[in-house]
Amino acid sequence: QVQLVESGGGLVQAGGSLRLSCAASGRTFSIYAMAWFRQAPGKEREFVTATTWTAGPTHYSGSVEGRFTISRDNAKNTLYLQMNNLKPEDTAVYLCAATSAYLRLSSDAYSYWGQGTQVTVSS
Repeated sequence: QVQLVESGGGLVQAGGSLRLSCAASGRTFSIYAMAWFRQAPGKEREFVTATTWTAGPTHYSGSVEGRFTISRDNAKNTLYLQMNNLKPEDTAVYLCAATSAYLRLSSDAYSYWGQGTQVTVSS
């Protein structure tokens, strides 16, 4: 099993920045890819970005590309999401996810999930 714990969410004004962290523990050697998803109230879970756990491809949704950056520190077993130029429409619970299978952009491909961290962007 893999355990994921997110942190770093909060309230920020539009145009501001936040960095989210996702600490992985347990059978981290089994992780192939990790991703960030987000879910706003009344909306479906939305893909944000994903990357392989070792050097490999990175994918972003069109709504965040150029503003968000995913990165990882393998020594710390931690995934990051740097979010710049935040907009009110970025307001959501951000969830970290991991999979032992190949990198995919759909939430059903991920077996392990964190509890989420709230990001609120005020206008």
